[in-house]
Amino acid sequence: MSRTDEVVNGIKRMILEGQFRPGDRLPIEKDLAEQLGVSRGSLREGMSALSILGIVNIRQGDGTYVTNLDAPQLLAPMGFVVDFQGQGDPRHIHTVRRLLECEAACLAATRITDEALAQAGDLLDEAARLIGQSPPDHERIMEIDIAFHRIIAVHAENPVLVGLIEAFAGRTIRGRLWRSLHEEGADLRTHDEHVAILKALVARDPERARTRMANHLIGVEESLQGLPDDADASIETTRS
Repeated sequence: MSRTDEVVNGIKRMILEGQFRPGDRLPIEKDLAEQLGVSRGSLREGMSALSILGIVNIRQGDGTYVTNLDAPQLLAPMGFVVDFQGQGDPRHIHTVRRLLECEAACLAATRITDEALAQAGDLLDEAARLIGQSPPDHERIMEIDIAFHRIIAVHAENPVLVGLIEAFAGRTIRGRLWRSLHEEGADLRTHDEHVAILKALVARDPERARTRMANHLIGVEESLQGLPDDADASIETTRS
């Protein structure tokens, strides 16, 4: 094990044992290096690694603090794994996203608040208005899409599940925007599927919510099988 690994594992252990809690300021560099039995150079390298992992926040001139350690932030580095795997076959990413979001919809059906349902309904009402415009505001429609799915994920009340959904769903946005821009009727179909999901949530029906979400995401997967390699350039050309 390298000295950097010793720092990373040592700080993780201290957090797990309760020596440091979310928001705590870590001891000064000299004291912490002595406590871990490493050089100050190794300590700095370890702290940089911990910062990338979302475990500590290095504030220049103020010190180093433990982050709030929320699951989405800690799972963010997993995005690289998702990106790497998706280069070979993006369907793998969409399949995992579907598994996660279907479970989130099932859980949310019995836990989502009336206020959140109203918020989701307002989003879909706005989407319906935008789809009826000529030309539609595709980027705002995509923002609404993301916000709608996020409401469901959050109300599954499982922060780890939320973090995983963010890691996977965030990597599908490019393809979803390409679909919105290039596939005729895609926005309207997506909207109708979202409405069906919302109705299942309003009915507090877990299995129906799971099924409606599955139907929606399977359709998205199928439409993106022909996503071109130059999708980014195509999106930028359409925007301009």
